[in-house]
Amino acid sequence: MKTFAFIFARGGSKGLPGKNTKILLGKPLITHSIELAKSMPDIDRIFVSTDSDQIASVAEEYGAEVPFKRPAELASDTASEWTAWQHAIEYVLTHYGSFDRFVSLPTTAPCREVKDVRGALEKLQKGVDMVVTASKSGHHPCFNMLKLDSQGFGSKFIESKQTSRRQDVSQAFNMTTVAYVSRPDFILKNQSIWDGTLKIQEVETLNAIDIDDASDFKLAELILQDKLG
Repeated sequence: MKTFAFIFARGGSKGLPGKNTKILLGKPLITHSIELAKSMPDIDRIFVSTDSDQIASVAEEYGAEVPFKRPAELASDTASEWTAWQHAIEYVLTHYGSFDRFVSLPTTAPCREVKDVRGALEKLQKGVDMVVTASKSGHHPCFNMLKLDSQGFGSKFIESKQTSRRQDVSQAFNMTTVAYVSRPDFILKNQSIWDGTLKIQEVETLNAIDIDDASDFKLAELILQDKLG
């Protein structure tokens, strides 16, 4: 099966300006995703979708392909990531031919491991449209997740009279940005992850750090330093 990895990296970031090229353990953040993809024989090509010339230059330096520039309307704070996926897939199908598996490796999860991505790829079998990565949650909407009404009063996010103990409810998971795996045609014909059948690749919490601000970046740095010994 032909598998293409895609890395989507906008130039703008309000939480951490310049995030995608910020140096993490001696190299730009985006290169952690590129190098992991390069280390996997399962992945045939690596494409980067970006609106930034700086990000494009760094990506090409580290061995990724950047054959197109992401349109500005697909790189704003309000733009859907799904539409950027569709744009990239359409371009690659037109210029490079068909492929079987799409895997998105967001730059914001540099602590992921090969086993996480390979496990997600292996779960994309017949009858499965999308595989997402997720880690076990210490919170559950039936117990310690709250919502506010229009008057500011709090209540449980999900009311359930049948469950009074945490042991009686199913395990809750947090979806992570470690990897998203699907088929090109599913993404092109649909508008959301939730439009098809879904499987979860469970990942360890420390592998799932999602960098959004400076504190996340520092935590990822500490985790990676520990992994390297």
